[in-house]
Amino acid sequence: MLTCDDIRSIALTLPEAEELPHFDSTSFRVKGKIFATMGDEPRATLKLDPEDQRNLVEAHPGVVSAVEGYWGRNGWTKVHFAAMDPETLSGLMRMAWVNVAPKRLVKAFAQDA
Repeated sequence: MLTCDDIRSIALTLPEAEELPHFDSTSFRVKGKIFATMGDEPRATLKLDPEDQRNLVEAHPGVVSAVEGYWGRNGWTKVHFAAMDPETLSGLMRMAWVNVAPKRLVKAFAQDA
């Protein structure tokens, strides 16, 4: 079962990722843009492409869901990480990072991978 410390470790392995407070939660950002947040509960919120979000909600019912309203329509997605394996969550975190990272950074990251 994944914990908040696992989420932190996964997020901070991404290039130029940093952890900063965001209201009552923790945010993970690249170049000032938030790609993920987490609170005290076993859930993270990730910034995904809306099409990826739809596919993931369908593939992982009860584990992945869209945030309600405007934010969800724009790709913000809740992930109940306690019910997910580390490799899957790591992949989702990379997807979120790619959505907000500068293109030059994404390109350099893809070349290193």
